[in-house]
Amino acid sequence: MTTNASSNGKLTRKDFVSDQEVRWCPGCGDYAILKAVQSVMPEIDVPRENIVFVSGIGCSSRFPYYMNTYGMHTIHGRAPAIATGLKLARPDLSVWVVTGDGDGLSIGGNHLLHALRRNIDINILLFNNRIYGLTKGQYSPTSELGKINKSAPMGSIDRPVNPLAFALGASATFVARCVDVEVKVLQSVLQRAAAHKGGAFIEILQNCNVFNDGAFVPITDRAVRDDRQLRLEHGKPLLFGKDKSRGIRVRPDLTPEVVEVGDGPGQVPVSEIAVHDERGSAAYAFMLAQMDYPEFPAPMGVLHAVDAPAYEQLSAAQIAAAKQKNGAGDLKSLLHAGTTWDVH
Repeated sequence: MTTNASSNGKLTRKDFVSDQEVRWCPGCGDYAILKAVQSVMPEIDVPRENIVFVSGIGCSSRFPYYMNTYGMHTIHGRAPAIATGLKLARPDLSVWVVTGDGDGLSIGGNHLLHALRRNIDINILLFNNRIYGLTKGQYSPTSELGKINKSAPMGSIDRPVNPLAFALGASATFVARCVDVEVKVLQSVLQRAAAHKGGAFIEILQNCNVFNDGAFVPITDRAVRDDRQLRLEHGKPLLFGKDKSRGIRVRPDLTPEVVEVGDGPGQVPVSEIAVHDERGSAAYAFMLAQMDYPEFPAPMGVLHAVDAPAYEQLSAAQIAAAKQKNGAGDLKSLLHAGTTWDVH
């Protein structure tokens, strides 16, 4: 990390741009995400030397090289575990994990699950392009059923992982989804994640224009996205469409349905439309996570944001209590305590 700062003392996006050549394919969605993250860093009110990016393996995992912060490019799927250790040792750091759908949900699925259930205060950005791009196009854990590619010439018979449902199932306290090129929404969610005390999980739909180009076009294309995305805002009704003429009504058993909104025949008043509550039950958030195009609009934004003690806080309190009860401790005494053996 270089130590130069802006002339007026206030950091800007340029202060977070490293001197390394970016080696992603031209047109990759990772560029937009990188720019958004670099733009948000000056706004999170954390000294640059206290920011760390940790990655595993994959195209997205080159991310730490391009951030003018501290960072580690680690081993496949283990970034959440390493980030957990780092946050426990240095709770003052702002720790970010960058992972892909293959890295995070295949070989690293176990590590991702436990980081989320522990509610360690790290921010996990999962770039989902539904393909293994670095190794040139095998199907990934999020590839759709029937996906034809190099490793599935007859079509994938694996049922895909739903990243949002995975995170909610792991009891994540902050769960959101964004699109790589919808920068303002992405920046807003990144800021929310940085401010959240606990584990934050953000799925970012990212286009791989070489091996899976247009995977999300049916819901992200400018011409149709207003009708096929459900933009979540806490306290506001679940309305969508260019003129907000459709909405989501939720039955008591949490079954959603798309309805036309209005006072005419076959329409329902807006008062019957569900109001988004990001602090609501996990069951409600899980219902949103299961909604997908074409039956439903795809939810975007913060699905779930609740408070819970962070793992590093509980750990620190437990260590303090142990010291108060037993004293500061002595490593040599600990190593020689209990039953020991001499090996010959």
